Amino acid sequence: MKLMKTTEAVGQMLCHDITQIIPGITKDAVFRKGHIIREEDIPVLLSVGKEHVYIWEQNENMLHENDAAAILRDLCMGEHMKASQPKEGKIELTAACDGLFLADLPRLRAINGMGRMMIATRPSGFMVKAGDKLCGTRIIPLTIEKEAMEQARALAGDTSILRLLPIPARRVGIVTTGSEVFKGRIQDQFTPVLVQKLAEYGSTMAAHVTLDDNAQEITAAIQKMLSDGLDMVLCTGGMSVDPDDRTPLAIRNTGARVVSYGAPVLPGAMFLLSYMQDGRPVCGLPGCVMYAKRTVFDLVLPYLLAGEPVAAGQLAGLGNGGLCLNCPECHFPNCGFGKGV
Repeated sequence: MKLMKTTEAVGQMLCHDITQIIPGITKDAVFRKGHIIREEDIPVLLSVGKEHVYIWEQNENMLHENDAAAILRDLCMGEHMKASQPKEGKIELTAACDGLFLADLPRLRAINGMGRMMIATRPSGFMVKAGDKLCGTRIIPLTIEKEAMEQARALAGDTSILRLLPIPARRVGIVTTGSEVFKGRIQDQFTPVLVQKLAEYGSTMAAHVTLDDNAQEITAAIQKMLSDGLDMVLCTGGMSVDPDDRTPLAIRNTGARVVSYGAPVLPGAMFLLSYMQDGRPVCGLPGCVMYAKRTVFDLVLPYLLAGEPVAAGQLAGLGNGGLCLNCPECHFPNCGFGKGV
């Protein structure tokens, strides 16, 4: 690009958008990239403070900001996403459906770490609605070397950096344990909470049983629900270290692979996550899920319903940001809970 005095630029092609800002009224381009400057445009350009403008000079080794943003868009864009048209060198992606939004953080950091280019996303690991903004991409200068964008491509690899996973309706089994509930000493207040949380994602409780603290019976109930074709089993109660609490043992006895018994999240430290050989989750939920506004279960549930495996390292990483502040008015997920980096 070449810098010229605005008053001498008639007939030249603009190589970037010219933005006009009127506070409270508008912030938009008065002239777009590629516009051929006319005599009558000069007063308008001067009125927005452009004593000089950059005009385009073809260079086969350089890319314009819009073309570079399109490359970043392609590196990010996965299924179920829509892209905007370039505006002031920026392209945004939005969700085409409801689903779990995921970003590959190591690759995202690697590209942003190159400098002179940026990809800004919403937090990974949370639900979005159709139409929600997912990310914005642009380069910092007006032009950039093609070689730099090739390096970004190499860092990104062959798969999109961002994913949006639709969540199908799941059929879930709930095993309520504890002698106090089984013998009618207290009312089961746990199951209604889970039914409501599942309904938020279009899933339903397809089977429910209440049992005493008997590991063999709990194991058999879990296996029966799985053999009946349910997508997931949630066990409530019996998750502490008290000698009468047998739920963790019962889950292990199903043959499930335990990913973690315990999570660095409050509320929710006694959470147990396991998977059967076919990938179906079996979870042990601590009592806090029944009464706390949001817990570790709210952070993990979208992954379980979307069929996205959760690893032990991922759970360990929840420690940074894993402390719920129990705000008087809960704004989750629009808060810091679960958003550590």
